[in-house]
Amino acid sequence: MSNSEQIVHSIQSTNLADILERVLDKGIVIAGDIQIKLADVELLTIKIRLLIASVDKAQQIGINWWETDSYLSSNAKKDVLEKENERLEKTIDSLKSRLKQPLIKRAKRIK
Repeated sequence: MSNSEQIVHSIQSTNLADILERVLDKGIVIAGDIQIKLADVELLTIKIRLLIASVDKAQQIGINWWETDSYLSSNAKKDVLEKENERLEKTIDSLKSRLKQPLIKRAKRIK
């Protein structure tokens, strides 16, 4: 590789790095709609909204859905499991209290 090719490659890499840094720092929104119609009857509409930004920038503008997504966050997964555990414990307590009632009251409730 000659010196001129190395310089051009270096400049292109720097420009790409600068562009990427600027996009992640400022953020970019891409929006579009796709509609499929047949004889003026709308069959399908797809709305596309894409935000490209760094995590810090996204949090600054109030976007943090990944923190509550149980597939992406171990803390969110723990919260989901804790809520499910509480629900199951309440169900078990309810069933236990029903079993403690006299058999006659349970039979009347069934009828």
